[in-house]
Amino acid sequence: MLVVMKAQATTEEIAAVCKHIEQLGFRPHPLPGAQRTAIGITGNQGEVDRGNIECLSGVAEVIRVSKPYKLASRDVKDENTVIQFPGTDAVIGGANLAVVAGPCSIESREQAFAIAEQVAASGAQFFRGGAFKPRTSPYAFQGMGLEALKIMADIRAAFGLRIITEAIDNESLEMVEAYADVIQIGARNMQNYSLLKRAGRARKPVLVKRGLSATLDELLMAAEYVLSEGNYQVILCERGVRTFADHTRNTLDLSIVPAVQRLSHLPILVDPSHGTGKRDKVLQLARAAVAVGADGIMVEVHHQPDIALSDGPQSIYPEQFSLMMDEIEQIAPIVHRRLPRGIQVTAAAL
Repeated sequence: MLVVMKAQATTEEIAAVCKHIEQLGFRPHPLPGAQRTAIGITGNQGEVDRGNIECLSGVAEVIRVSKPYKLASRDVKDENTVIQFPGTDAVIGGANLAVVAGPCSIESREQAFAIAEQVAASGAQFFRGGAFKPRTSPYAFQGMGLEALKIMADIRAAFGLRIITEAIDNESLEMVEAYADVIQIGARNMQNYSLLKRAGRARKPVLVKRGLSATLDELLMAAEYVLSEGNYQVILCERGVRTFADHTRNTLDLSIVPAVQRLSHLPILVDPSHGTGKRDKVLQLARAAVAVGADGIMVEVHHQPDIALSDGPQSIYPEQFSLMMDEIEQIAPIVHRRLPRGIQVTAAAL
């Protein structure tokens, strides 16, 4: 169910409706919009008695939401969600394209800083780097853990880049929440519902990557788990799915971008690094992702990919990243976007 408040509804009226919903045994989710506030209702197993709510002061109407992903749906919030980062002009969603760049894994302080300096100079706003790595082989490099998080915190202080990194379980999520700006839920954990719920109780934005064989509905339902716990700062990410194709590591499904934007208000990024698995295809698919309307690009960059401890073949060189930025900057205005080259950071944010 969705409670649509009148445009002139006061803060007190909105709070009173939320309290009434709680007294009915349900959970209210107030979602302010440009013109009005909508209050989603979760926890109900069937139809909610509309009459009890429609008569409350400030309520315009109560409507039924038929989709299983209630809070992620445009039925609840028509305006696009824009996620802001206090102390900076960096955003994910809206008119600006967000660019996330960095290595698959943090391997050392020297490696991380060398890459961060170069992607920041080319205009990235966000730095990605793995601290905890869920690997297919138990003998592969699993990440540097807490030490990597501390290195990335130092990168934020040095270059102003906001940090995005993956949590793989509840324990690592607590550490990521303490050090990062965005908590990433990786493709292998997209349907780890207990982890999604824990991310929903965090007070940091959460990036949910599409699972290796996930449908659009399954991706939106994964986001719904985070939203239903009260965290409305959710970002989606297309990173390719498994198909019969053998010319790429995965098949990048760019058609999901307009499909998500038709159904949901949540921003969506595209990861052409995992989507192709091959360095020589990353720039072309990054250009295509911007052209199709993605809210941003997430790529892996490494200054020495031949000796990278993970995902070297799909990591582009810093000079390729710089070229990618020049190219998507030219494409952006055609789809009514702009690419800010770097971010402005206040001293209080560092």
